[in-house]
Amino acid sequence: MRHYIGLIHKDADSHFGVSFPDLPGVVTAGTSLDDARMMAEEALALHIEGLIEDGEAIPEPSSLEQIMSDRDNRSGVAVLVPAKIDQPKAVRVNVTLPEEVLAQIDQYAEAHGFTRSGLLVQAAKRLMTDEAA
Repeated sequence: MRHYIGLIHKDADSHFGVSFPDLPGVVTAGTSLDDARMMAEEALALHIEGLIEDGEAIPEPSSLEQIMSDRDNRSGVAVLVPAKIDQPKAVRVNVTLPEEVLAQIDQYAEAHGFTRSGLLVQAAKRLMTDEAA
């Protein structure tokens, strides 16, 4: 199993943010350190799933030394995040959405480093998890 370096950042009045230097645009956050690590695993899995769906190459993880040699990365705390590349087979579906909602989904996904599918999967999983709690 591959592991990517996630960088955790925390400002005094913010949640725990996580970014992936090897995967620009893949960011997430959690209200606690444990929540941030869980969200990091989920964001990484969804991003990799999107790369696979789009037929794009999955980049090799950089070493800790490579990541930390960049001064911009030194303000974060490095954690290893497992990449679940052996995801279940993705199934194409046809859904109908109001045009303005689809535009909002696409705008949010692009701004936060997701594919449309990845964002919808994450939103559905979060909704189902929240309702089960």
